[in-house]
Amino acid sequence: MYYPDELVEEVRMKSDIVDVISGYVKIQKKGSSYFGLCPFHNEKSPSFSVSQGKQMYYCFGCGAGGNVFTFLMEYENYSFPEAVKALAERAGVNLPEAEYNEEARKKESRRTKLLEVNKEAAKYFFYQLRRGQGQAGYQYLKKRQLSDETIHKFGLGFANVTSDDLTRYLKSKGYEDKLIQEAGLATFDEKYGMHDKFWNRVMFPIQDINHRVIGFGGRVMGDAKPKYLNSPETMIFDKSRNLYGLNFARTARTNNIILCEGYMDVIAMHQAGFTQAAASLGTAFTAGQANLLRRYVQEVILAYDSDGAGVNAALRAIGILKEVGLTGKVLNLEPYKDPDEFIKNLGQDAFKERIKQAENSFFFELRMLQKDYDLNDPESKTRFHREIAKKLCGFSEEVERENYIEAVAQKYHIGFDNLRKLVVSYASQTGLAAPAVRPKSGIQKKNDPKENLKKPQKLLLTWLVEEPGVYQKIKKYISPSDFTEDLYKKIAEKLFADLESGSINPAAIISLFTDEEQQREAASVFNTKLALLNTRADQEKAFHDIVVAVKRNSLEYFSSQLGTDVLALGQVIEGKKALEELSKTHISLD
Repeated sequence: MYYPDELVEEVRMKSDIVDVISGYVKIQKKGSSYFGLCPFHNEKSPSFSVSQGKQMYYCFGCGAGGNVFTFLMEYENYSFPEAVKALAERAGVNLPEAEYNEEARKKESRRTKLLEVNKEAAKYFFYQLRRGQGQAGYQYLKKRQLSDETIHKFGLGFANVTSDDLTRYLKSKGYEDKLIQEAGLATFDEKYGMHDKFWNRVMFPIQDINHRVIGFGGRVMGDAKPKYLNSPETMIFDKSRNLYGLNFARTARTNNIILCEGYMDVIAMHQAGFTQAAASLGTAFTAGQANLLRRYVQEVILAYDSDGAGVNAALRAIGILKEVGLTGKVLNLEPYKDPDEFIKNLGQDAFKERIKQAENSFFFELRMLQKDYDLNDPESKTRFHREIAKKLCGFSEEVERENYIEAVAQKYHIGFDNLRKLVVSYASQTGLAAPAVRPKSGIQKKNDPKENLKKPQKLLLTWLVEEPGVYQKIKKYISPSDFTEDLYKKIAEKLFADLESGSINPAAIISLFTDEEQQREAASVFNTKLALLNTRADQEKAFHDIVVAVKRNSLEYFSSQLGTDVLALGQVIEGKKALEELSKTHISLD
């Protein structure tokens, strides 16, 4: 949904950033700004700054920053339109209804109804657990040592022994048979007619990241099969793209998520204080789930069962995590089977220690691989070393591969050079990886040319924000078109207009971007501190060099466009004159 710029700005102006952020983070006023512990990374000293004047936040530790929309996008994982909508509701601003075609309107209406019927079913199951008919389920949960508070937090419930009471209840609320079936709450057959999908089961509502019930899992009472039964996939429930407990885990702010195998493991861990736990939904871990986790953390700790099936599941998950760029570690739960058993027997402190000792996923793979070889037999040991070399070829980045070669050589008592030669030999034979080349001493890698273009553009924008008065002295030479980076050009267009009017509005400039990363980069322009130079003359020289660099880069850029863009010719002629004059001109900062 697209909202007009003036409406977005109205919502932003009515949403004071200090009021909004203080609802999530404890912040205290120090000077002209507010400071607190950053909610986006672990820290002990507050480096998270909120400026009421700029209506921006910025973390000097991890670089997270932006306006009030950016904060909700990062913290709540909202899209830009969702953040605008949430703040509009908070501020009492009426937004226009989304415009859909007929097909889209019907689809959206169906999604809404499915969410409604699932919510009603969750309320019904929750109520049944607390009635006489639900005592079997309640006693089961109590036997698993769950507190009433935990049962309430996860909305646990019970599906009665009778096979149609949920269906009758939902129909009494006005929901049609077709919708109840479509939600996966009931089925129909010729012999029994409409009957509940879940009965005689403890019920686990499955929620999306915004706490909306999208499906259910049910654990049977007794020995009937299957032991666990999940909702079928629906328009709102895709097992491969959701995780149980992630609606709570994503706000744990622990810099990692612990991935378990089952509902009870997640719930037991949350009750014990490990609120970063989540689990896949009765299926193998998928790339879709890994990509979902990547929105919140860089590191995933696998706490799968310690039996053979759990080890195999962990090995599969490691590969998937690696594919999407996540770091994987493996928790050692021995001598117990799962996190629930471990915590009940050894307690929270022991579990915390195991988290600290979580094994690097690559070394876990090697340890599992080692079980197939007899290291007392030279031939078997050599084969094992070859398999290690093969695995090391999987690191495409030279630095990472070299670091792992060094670590593996030390751990398995293999000579570093011998292992490296084996890796190079294997790589050259199979084409899996190019041999790493160590740079010669004293020779440094050349800077990225693109970074050389971006840096002066960003510094010039920062300087204009820090010292707006210099704008009048350079506007003759520099215009927004001189900024060749799209993001900086867009900032320059608004900033230059603001400087002309004499009022800079940083938060409004950030709202020009709907992408979270672009908002973060834009925020850094307004929060970068310029280098402190000894004298005013040094500052003036540095500023002059930045302005000249921006103009020269602009000239080179438009010169390269001459073959395809006739408008570039005028820019080049004008740019040459301006650059010649600028090179000879002293720019005073006073």
